[in-house]
Amino acid sequence: MQVIISDTSYLIDLKKVSLIEAFLLLPYEITIPDILFFEEITKFTSEEKSLLENGLRVKSISGKGVRRARKIKQENLKLTINECFAFVLAESISGSILLTGDKQLKNLADTSGIEYRGVLWIIEKIYEANLASLHKLYSALLEWQKVETVRLPNKDLNDFIERFKNL
Repeated sequence: MQVIISDTSYLIDLKKVSLIEAFLLLPYEITIPDILFFEEITKFTSEEKSLLENGLRVKSISGKGVRRARKIKQENLKLTINECFAFVLAESISGSILLTGDKQLKNLADTSGIEYRGVLWIIEKIYEANLASLHKLYSALLEWQKVETVRLPNKDLNDFIERFKNL
């Protein structure tokens, strides 16, 4: 099974629109670095934590991996340390997909030969697998359009909204 390495920003974005369960039902092994899990997931409700604990794989970053993440952070000041941890984990798992929306992290993944995707790809996969209704997905896209903390390219988001409106 192919592995998706997620940083917490997409889990939070999916939480906002109640699509975590559908995401975790996709035919991938959804994995997150342990540091991110313990730092960020504490902000989720107990029901959401339970969902995540039952469907999310938490992987430890070795000491060598932590040093690598810190080095990447020093070389890429705009990246957060958590993004660097996600990158290091993706780098360590051959054939994995890094789930990110950060342009600098995408560039780093690209130059390192790591496949990356964004949250709109997840929406597409949820739709293809029929894990959420078309109405729910369309509503999620509209909600993301209104929320300032969800940073998606306007053109891509608008294209998805238009497409899902016309399905």
